[in-house]
Order: sequence, then structure tokens, then C-alpha cells
Amino acid sequence: MIKTNLKAQCANYDFKKLFETKGYKYFTKGNYNLNIIGVRKNNHKQVTNKFDDVLVVIYQDNNDKTIRKCFDITTEPGIYYMKNPMNNKGTGILVPNQYLSTWKIGLHQGKYTALVQQKPVEVFRDTNKDDKYDLNFEVIDRGLFGVNIHRAGNASKQIDKWSAACQVFANADDFNTFIKLCKKQVEEKNGETFTYTLINEEDMV
Repeated sequence: MIKTNLKAQCANYDFKKLFETKGYKYFTKGNYNLNIIGVRKNNHKQVTNKFDDVLVVIYQDNNDKTIRKCFDITTEPGIYYMKNPMNNKGTGILVPNQYLSTWKIGLHQGKYTALVQQKPVEVFRDTNKDDKYDLNFEVIDRGLFGVNIHRAGNASKQIDKWSAACQVFANADDFNTFIKLCKKQVEEKNGETFTYTLINEEDMV
């Protein structure tokens, strides 16, 4: 049974075992070699317009201790862009998968430091402008769409215009903590690119 408190579940879940089952890479070599995992809450495809998903970061610190941090995010677009698509093919919704070395540190919309897409990703295309996510594997678009990992406001409660497909932190302080970890990975020479793995809540059984 899926627990209702997704963040609490993410704090203790064995992601390494899940990744092995799925054939995904799980990073254990080197300090601050980040495993960045998005967990999409099962809301029965309804647009809640809330930051009810979770981003998990797991890594080894300089004392070889395993550290895990969990943050409130959205992995889905908000209600505004669901009803007002930016792309004539429909609103993009990132497809759950592991995207290897797909992001780098850069500027989100030229404004502030974030993780910026640099390799293609896959998105579902939702065209009917309603309040339900259409996750149709027959309507998938692949490319460079500016699907960045960035922040909303200081402590945002609703997604609204903050995401049209991006993975977005609700809280600016949480995001700043995350970016510091990303910079630490680069400083520790564990690579300048970042892998992001998106799974569904129901994968965590």
C-alpha cells in the first residue's frame, strides 16, 4: 500500500535497491557524487497545483557518511500552463525515467543559478487544456525544451506559473541548499553534469 506521507516515505526508502531493479545507475563512488531523485505523488492524474512531490538527494559526505535530504517540489506543470500551453504540441510533463548527465549548472532564464537542461529529455504532451494530466506514452516528445531544475518563490504554496514542465522547488532556501550540494559535487571532481531520476510514488512498494 502507498503511504500518504510521501516525504516521510522518501526519508527511509531503499532507492538503491529500486534502481538496481530498474537497471538505473546509483552513484556510490566519490564524495558528493549526488543521486538526485524526483518522486511524483500519485494524485490520480489530477492537477492539484501544489508542491506535493519530493526531490531526494543522497550522497556520501567527506566523512564517508551517507546523507539524505528531502525537499518539497513539483515534477508537473501548474494549472496556468495546463490551460495555456507554451508549446503548440501541448503542455510538457516530464516522463519518469533516468536522465544521465542531462543537466549542468547554469542560469535559469538568465536570472539565477540553477540546473539547466543540456541534453534531450522526454515529455508527455497534454493538449486538451483541462485539469487532468494526460500521461499517454503514444504522445511523447523528445528534445531540448528548457526543462530546468529551479525554484519558485521564498515559500510558494501553489505552482501557478512556476512550472510549465520544469522540476521546481517550493522553497528558495531548500533550493539554495540543493545548489550548494551541486557545486560541491563539481568541486569534489565528481563531474560537472547531473543525472536526474524521476519515478512514480507507486514504484515505491
